[in-house]
Amino acid sequence: MSNLFRQSLLSKFNDHSAKVAILGLGYVGLPLAVVFAEAGFLVVGIDPDQSKVDTILQGKSHIQDVSSEQLKRLITTGKFSATKDFEILQEIDAVSICVPTPLRKTGDPDLSYIMDATEELAKYMHPEMVVVLESTTYPGTTRELLLPKLGDEKGLKVGKDFFLAFSPERVDPGRKDWTTLNTPKVVGGITPICSEVATSWYSQALQTVVPVSSAEVAEMAKLLENTFRMINIGLVNEMALMCDRLGVDVWEVIEAAASKPFGFMKFTPGPGLGGHCIPIDPLYLSWKLRALNYTARFIELASEINTYMPRYVIQKIQDILNENQKPLNGSSILVLGVAYKPDIDDLRESPALDIIGLLEQKKAKVSYHDPYIHKIRKNGQELLSVPNLMETVKSVDCVVIITNHSTYDYSTILNNARLIVDTRNALGMLGKDNPKVSRL
Repeated sequence: MSNLFRQSLLSKFNDHSAKVAILGLGYVGLPLAVVFAEAGFLVVGIDPDQSKVDTILQGKSHIQDVSSEQLKRLITTGKFSATKDFEILQEIDAVSICVPTPLRKTGDPDLSYIMDATEELAKYMHPEMVVVLESTTYPGTTRELLLPKLGDEKGLKVGKDFFLAFSPERVDPGRKDWTTLNTPKVVGGITPICSEVATSWYSQALQTVVPVSSAEVAEMAKLLENTFRMINIGLVNEMALMCDRLGVDVWEVIEAAASKPFGFMKFTPGPGLGGHCIPIDPLYLSWKLRALNYTARFIELASEINTYMPRYVIQKIQDILNENQKPLNGSSILVLGVAYKPDIDDLRESPALDIIGLLEQKKAKVSYHDPYIHKIRKNGQELLSVPNLMETVKSVDCVVIITNHSTYDYSTILNNARLIVDTRNALGMLGKDNPKVSRL
């Protein structure tokens, strides 16, 4: 019977007759749903947020990487639909779980979204189904948490009655060169047959699929990718701190080192880590290792340095104001850019939020501007992006560049600002040696 289930699913994937469900329609789930729908599969997105579902059904995308035109076309042709009703899973052949995996305030993994989605899915599990977890988590999650709920408790045998795998998302919002479609996709199953079935499914829509020997390898690969970035960012942030003490221009140092054509990869310092992956994912690994009486020392140290960077930015603001006979208390500060990286509307884990909060604690008068994010909520209050950028630049005591959006005219901002703290080297050579500019 197990071979029949396997063969039946492989046949459905090959002729694209399989019905696909994506659990979670955020930055990962919606682009993935669209890719499967564009490949010819019948796709339904399931999300507990009714307002999000309603917006999608109107053909309006809330994700920058998916255009409303593309979404509306897929809905109109019947290739894609959305609902909050999990009962539709009774009719589904293949399920991808793309839900958030944040950290708790204590720094421990919050797997509640994964477990909620798994509990709902378990109600409608049936033979001849493949399930792939995409949400980033610690090694062992797929086998230890999903497998018992979806298989053992339902009397289904993994690799025989149903197929379970992990495939880490690799979404970098705002990119046009590497997207969900063409970014190589790692897939690791609970059993070799699980890997085969999941790889067959994903290969029908994604350009490159990289099968590995187990779900744990796939889970660990994702954490290695983001830990690599986190640690190297921590290194270059500490290099900025050291260069500041030594009176050396860290940006010039980095450019000089980057001229080496081998053995060096360029990373740049900044005001802190942002986004869903890099600030969070490595801490899943260090948490898991603590349970095994092992300290992930590189991760812990890099996290400490990166977490300190917003406070270092506050010190830079205080210093340049002091040099101009102004206290931070009562000074007007414009935060330029609050998205976690340039040219996107993604606020997740942005260091700008910490910097705004720290400035407010020190009684500064804080405003912000971001062409992509028109309002933010901080401590239950709503803060709106200033409507007239240049008027505000001229009026405030200090402009702090947090996110170097390409839409900003930095030369004009420099000419009109009284003081600038540039945490991204957005001004480049214009800011070097300029007495009204303080660079990270």
